[in-house]
Amino acid sequence: MVLQWPEAGTGPVAGIDEAGRGPLAGPVVAAAVILDPARPIAGLNDSKKLTEAARERLAVEIREKALAWGIAEASSSEIDRINILQATFLAMRRAVEALPIPPDHAQVDGNRIPPGLPCGAEAVVKGDGKIAAIAAASILAKTHRDALMRALALRFPRYGFERHMGYPTPAHFAALAEHGPCSAHRFSFAPVAQRSLL
Repeated sequence: MVLQWPEAGTGPVAGIDEAGRGPLAGPVVAAAVILDPARPIAGLNDSKKLTEAARERLAVEIREKALAWGIAEASSSEIDRINILQATFLAMRRAVEALPIPPDHAQVDGNRIPPGLPCGAEAVVKGDGKIAAIAAASILAKTHRDALMRALALRFPRYGFERHMGYPTPAHFAALAEHGPCSAHRFSFAPVAQRSLL
């Protein structure tokens, strides 16, 4: 599969993607990447289709070769306050605002465009498997969030965040049942809300 790369001579186009909408704990993370047409990166793909080692290697290369990149978060408390969709949009806006080069245009993975972006944008369904810049953003968002969850695992070792990254796995449900939620959890998500009321 060949991903679409930015064309030389065009204005900067940012690819945007997120990681962590589905987990029960931790922030949602978004990344925005403006790739350099003159510095290709082999092996870019949807982060979910890559091994952890490949993601980590590519994340380093993306940071080195991209014209610009930005990573941002919306916290679990922000998710609880404004809901996961709006928190995802917030993280995406923050990621674009973190770019040292303002983009002329953005391509966003999915079927919704975050309101309030500082440039025109288009939504690309399954864009992380079609557009190189979106794939790069998916890799940066995923590796950044995984690192955050490993750090949370050190603070809250009962939950095994380093193994499931906060997703609703059987092991995570078992830890919630035994210990109840911690401050890193998303209390607006039904499985966590149910445990917090016991």
